[in-house]
Amino acid sequence: MKISWHGQSFLQVVTNTGYTILFDPFITGNPKNNLNSKTIVADVIVVTHAHEDHIGDTQEIAKRTNALIVTTVEIAKFFETKNLRTHGMQMGGKHLFDFGEIKMTQAIHGSSYEIDGKLTTLGLAAGIIFHSDGKTIYHAGDTALFSDMKLIGQYRPLDVVFLPIGDNFTMGPEDAAIAADYLKAKKVVPIHYNTFPLIEQDPIAFCNSLPGEQGKFLKVGEILKI
Repeated sequence: MKISWHGQSFLQVVTNTGYTILFDPFITGNPKNNLNSKTIVADVIVVTHAHEDHIGDTQEIAKRTNALIVTTVEIAKFFETKNLRTHGMQMGGKHLFDFGEIKMTQAIHGSSYEIDGKLTTLGLAAGIIFHSDGKTIYHAGDTALFSDMKLIGQYRPLDVVFLPIGDNFTMGPEDAAIAADYLKAKKVVPIHYNTFPLIEQDPIAFCNSLPGEQGKFLKVGEILKI
């Protein structure tokens, strides 16, 4: 499995079987992004919640590629009105797809999107446990620290965890370090930082605060193989 980070919470995952899965593909308006929404390949798009910097370019990409959108039921219903392929889930549920298993976890955060000029709540924010190629990753989405993270690592041993560190809208570095301790992952990668001035953080300092070589700083576009 190959994983790369493309600013904010946008991950690109390529499985050994050749599937390309995009997590929260925020491209347009993302100053850290290095990919093009008009040419990017996608078999699956996973959306953790409805905020603009997470839904991002999902509609444009899915319309062009016919990618399956995996997300909460409420966001899935929204994309169904756009005649896009979706699979809706809810917290605690899991489903085995051709490309791997997805289990949806809680995240403590909002989930709203502007529809016809009106801010509309679209269910709950989520985190995602993804298992494929014998490896397991956890994309925490936008979230505060919560003690049940101690249980998430017990579902499957976690190879890589992606945690927000930006603060203000999510947990900051201090709480993310506690989350890393709860989750017991082999590697912890910081995300959701430095996209805007309000969430500026030092990701290398965060990684260095974790024990041993658990912290893993990824440059934009750098590939992590697991």
